[in-house]
Amino acid sequence: MNAPDPVVAGEGPLLQVEGLTRTYGPRIGCADVSFELWPGEVLGIVGESGSGKTTLLRCLAGHLEPDLGHIRLAMRDGRMADVLALSEPERRLLSRTDGAFVHQTPRAGLRLGVSAGGNVGERLMAVGARHYGQIRGAALDWMARVEIAGDRIDDRPSAFSGGMQQRLQIARNLVTAPRLVFMDEPTGGLDVSVQARLLDLLRGLVRDLRLSVVIVTHDLAVVRLLADRLMVMQGGHVVEAGLTDQVLDDPRHPYTQLLVASVLHV
Repeated sequence: MNAPDPVVAGEGPLLQVEGLTRTYGPRIGCADVSFELWPGEVLGIVGESGSGKTTLLRCLAGHLEPDLGHIRLAMRDGRMADVLALSEPERRLLSRTDGAFVHQTPRAGLRLGVSAGGNVGERLMAVGARHYGQIRGAALDWMARVEIAGDRIDDRPSAFSGGMQQRLQIARNLVTAPRLVFMDEPTGGLDVSVQARLLDLLRGLVRDLRLSVVIVTHDLAVVRLLADRLMVMQGGHVVEAGLTDQVLDDPRHPYTQLLVASVLHV
């Protein structure tokens, strides 16, 4: 398949996914998934456990190697590059600069033996920052953005609540100004009041930073609040896709109808 013509940065999609497929022996993880993601857009992926949404997200983020398909990213010089064709060092650098991954369990995305400021500063150091004062200043700035008091900068994440750990993980991910953020159930396991506060924070950051986000969740209220577009997965396949409100308010596929109905009858 021929590569698409280069696009000028900002004038085309940030991400083009085509025919992405991953299997586990005879079991389908995700099959023939294609979509585009535009700058500043949030795409929600929903489905029950085993639907393939997490497999898809991990393939997109580079945590799993797909069997088939293309993942093309608009580079900062405007060309579209097939991420899967890049060398391992190039992909690693890309994940530190233009990409970020927010885990469902914040402990999976934090270094528990390092201070809060150190967790944020480490990502800056990974892309070349060396001035201690500037790194600490950036850590303080980002802790304030995610509503963590500056006097907690030298505390370790283990001293934080679950909600604060998740906000620290978000700060750690966003400090290098990535253009593409992957989120895996970012509000999962949190109390309802903590979820609401975190969602409000995420919505503000997405808007203010014009982040492009792919978010996986089982919670339709989360995608209703955050996502511009929605993909519904069942058995590894995308069974319905469209504008979020359109899909949720007028679902066409029987599986989507069941998902929406299950929420309405809780």
